Amino acid sequence: MSGTNFAVLSIGGNQGDSAALLRTVAREFDGQIVARSAFFATPPWGGVEQDDFLNAVLIVDVQEEPMALLRRCQRLEQAADRVREIRWGPRTLDVDIVSLHDASNAPITSADPELLLPHPRARERAFVLVPWADADPDASLDGVSVADLIALLPAEDVDSIRRLDTSWDGA
Repeated sequence: MSGTNFAVLSIGGNQGDSAALLRTVAREFDGQIVARSAFFATPPWGGVEQDDFLNAVLIVDVQEEPMALLRRCQRLEQAADRVREIRWGPRTLDVDIVSLHDASNAPITSADPELLLPHPRARERAFVLVPWADADPDASLDGVSVADLIALLPAEDVDSIRRLDTSWDGA
């Protein structure tokens, strides 16, 4: 694969200095960021009792193969001392590849269990879709606009997402 692809990255965390950790992802992709959302406070998803998360979306130009991009994202999680003890549990940093498109905007799909593309549960998660719509109001997933996917979610899920004034530059 050659040329430039673009990836939608959903990033979040709820342990440590979450804003600083999300900024490390933006620094890693410095010069490749096409768009980014604001920071959002979001309730935990998946039924594990824990603190709210700080979430955002970055849309980035990438040249890596999908698995190489996954490894890059995993290195960022490891650098943030991410521990995978409880599914959907607390974490310092989560960097998920939500979707990947080629230079002509055609979706790149993967059925590899390690990297399912597009992310199989993205359409169910307000904490992914709301920031994604903030970063790109015209975004779509599997041919359906992200705005329409948000409209299909339970109103209480969408209403629980709070946009924050936190700055990407740390000011």
